[in-house]
Amino acid sequence: MSANPGEARVVRAVHGRSEKPADPAYQAGLAEELRQSYGRAGLIELYGRFSTGDGVVDTMMRKAIWQAITRRCGAGLQVAGGAGFKHPETFEIGDSVFIGAQAYIQGRYDGTCVIGDNVWIGPMAYFDARHLVIEDSVGWGPGAKVLGSTHTALPIDVPIIRTDLEIKPVRICAEADIGTNATILPGVTIGKGAIVGAGAVVVSDVEPFSVAAGVPAKFIRWRSENDPMTNMSREGRS
Repeated sequence: MSANPGEARVVRAVHGRSEKPADPAYQAGLAEELRQSYGRAGLIELYGRFSTGDGVVDTMMRKAIWQAITRRCGAGLQVAGGAGFKHPETFEIGDSVFIGAQAYIQGRYDGTCVIGDNVWIGPMAYFDARHLVIEDSVGWGPGAKVLGSTHTALPIDVPIIRTDLEIKPVRICAEADIGTNATILPGVTIGKGAIVGAGAVVVSDVEPFSVAAGVPAKFIRWRSENDPMTNMSREGRS
């Protein structure tokens, strides 16, 4: 019997369930050959040829180029079509990371961008990754953003866009979940296991295992095991 289309249902999560992702045997050799043959500038140009396609070769080459050009990149990486980067040589990426379609990670030549294991990044996400750490098992909703810097806007007789940039670290702690189209502002830490609601604008730290939402984001409640809005009950889990 089919489920009632008007009822909610629970299905098993897929991403990050593999304990030890494994790449094909040729993957490391391909990445190393690309690194030696093309160099950083050549790899960026080469990436443009494979950046948007959904075929097997496009998918394989995107992954190999990310592995070749980043500071460190683990196994099991998936990079969807249209995902882009700036200063990928500053990136450190863990195992089993998914980067969604048209996501963009904008690093800085002297910056830090660390993405932990089992991180899922939704389509059209944006990261101003000048001083960014995303810990393990973070879920990042489609269109959600990190802003890691702002203009000082001083002195006031100078156009703001010409004033100095102030870079502040942003940390998304392990197992947090960031809702669709949320925005995390410079200097913010999202605590372990916290939930940020869709469309929230987060201007200050969010406590571990709390729920924050709104503009600006405010504490809503603590997560609880049986709260259907924050965490499914254990019934039906296997």
